[in-house]
Amino acid sequence: MAIGNTTSSQDRLESFGIYRLARQLFQDFWPDSEILGKDYRGRELVKQPVRSLDSICANIEEGFGRGFSKELPQHLKIARGEARESRGRYLRCHHLLSPETISQRTAALDHIIGGLTNTINTIKSKQKRVANTPVTRHPSPVTPASK
Repeated sequence: MAIGNTTSSQDRLESFGIYRLARQLFQDFWPDSEILGKDYRGRELVKQPVRSLDSICANIEEGFGRGFSKELPQHLKIARGEARESRGRYLRCHHLLSPETISQRTAALDHIIGGLTNTINTIKSKQKRVANTPVTRHPSPVTPASK
């Protein structure tokens, strides 16, 4: 069965720079995990970043997949929490990873955290404006206007 055109939410997801950065960061983690896996302490440390870095992407995907409703900001908040956790994990791996690697990864995570925060604030602001927009009702053409 052939797959047709992508949905608009998929198009938006692929154009969301924070999502692309999160996917790249997950790919960049692979060689980091190999370095961490060579040390018995690193083998313990590497388990959670695999989950948290993946969860950043997964929560953005799920939020976009559910549409642009109230659920999207909640999924982005979860992704932001996972990014903060990943940042802390990288900082705690300073004994096994190079300062350059840690600096690059934490800078990417800072960018992701900031981008998610801005996106959440923008969505909430738009939702608030829509909720506060008064609904104007016009008299029914069937019912004569009262005097």
